Amino acid sequence: MINVSEALEPLAAWFRSLGIPQPIVEWGHPVMMGIVVVVMGSYVGWTGWRYRLAKDKDESFKNRMNHRLLAPWMFFFLAAGYPGGVLSLVMQRHAIFESPHFWTGSLVLILLLINSVISFTGFAGGKPALRTTHAYLGSGILGLLVVHAVLGLI
Repeated sequence: MINVSEALEPLAAWFRSLGIPQPIVEWGHPVMMGIVVVVMGSYVGWTGWRYRLAKDKDESFKNRMNHRLLAPWMFFFLAAGYPGGVLSLVMQRHAIFESPHFWTGSLVLILLLINSVISFTGFAGGKPALRTTHAYLGSGILGLLVVHAVLGLI
C-alpha cells in the first residue's frame, strides 16, 4: 500500500525549497478556506433558506438564482483547497490520516457531492422530500464545516 505522505513528499520538499514563510505554510490554507466557508458558505446557506421560506415570489426567485449561482463555486473552491490542505500537512510533517481535520474535510466534500447530485437531478422531478433533504443536508454540512475549522485550529 502506498504511503500518501511519502508520495507527496517530493512535492512538499520542492515547496519547502522555495523558502515559503512558515506562517503561510501553516495559516495559508485556514485563512483562504475560512474566507470561502464564512463568506460563501453563509451566503449559500442563507440564500437557500431564503428561497425556501420567502413568501414573495420575486424574492424567492432572486434567492434561488443567487444560491444556484454561488453554490457550485463554493464547492469548487472547497475542492480546490483540499489538496492544498493535504500538502500543507505534508509540508509540516503531520500524519495525514491521523488528522481529524483531514477526515472532516473529506466528509464535507463527499456530502457536498451528494447534495450536488440531489440538486442536479432536479430533486428527482421536484420531490419535496429531496428538496427538504437537500436543505437540511446543506445546513448540516455548514455545521460540519464549523467542526472542521475547530479541528484544524487545535
